[in-house]
Amino acid sequence: MRHDKRRPDQLRPLSFQRGFTRQAPGSVLVQSGETMVLCTCSVEETVPPFLVGRGKGWLTAEYAMLPGSTNTRKARSAMGKVDGRSVEIQRLIGRALRAVVDLDKLGERTLYLDCDVLQADGGTRTAAINGAFVALSDALAVLSARPQREGMAPMPKPGDVIRDSVAAVSVGLLGEDVWLDLCYVEDRDADVDMNLVMTGSGKLIEVGAGGEEATFTRGQLEALIAVGTLGIEDITRAQRAALGERWPMG
Repeated sequence: MRHDKRRPDQLRPLSFQRGFTRQAPGSVLVQSGETMVLCTCSVEETVPPFLVGRGKGWLTAEYAMLPGSTNTRKARSAMGKVDGRSVEIQRLIGRALRAVVDLDKLGERTLYLDCDVLQADGGTRTAAINGAFVALSDALAVLSARPQREGMAPMPKPGDVIRDSVAAVSVGLLGEDVWLDLCYVEDRDADVDMNLVMTGSGKLIEVGAGGEEATFTRGQLEALIAVGTLGIEDITRAQRAALGERWPMG
């Protein structure tokens, strides 16, 4: 029995509070159970040096856990030095979003997805991906509706840039039981932990699974993916409901 009485294949309560901050064109507070992540999307009319002159855009992500997000204070990154875990997670977020964005349609611009964990109770990286997609969709809608600045290429509409939605969820194996959307104590105790990233149309972007002093069979891996896929479908429906008419795929 799960400590919060959820079914094995049930997500934690999930919500997206759009427009959470005023300055960024896209900002979302995503809450998954007790985990809360602020995701913002900003744009700059520049690209990394390796893309200059190619007419192609870029998307990158940054991830951080704020000092008060855990039960003991999380130290801030000093002098721009980011810990290895944060580097791994922000690379994952960037890969996940780039998988569904047509960078050739963006023009020479960079989209920045900043994901800051306000409160952590497991699944911060998956919540960040889920919120980042909503923030991205909002930002493109806002920016494409603004008057075009002189000398600047027009910002394409979300539906011209975003090819599919993206969502992520954690799944764990505890004994013989497959549990969806692990909170911290479940993640800590899991024999096998997997993070699954998929598109709304059901294509895989990333499958990251590993045993903790344990092994698992191919059949168990397939069971983890099957339960995770159901969770992705539920998250995609929640993203679509949150965005409403701004859902980029029409």
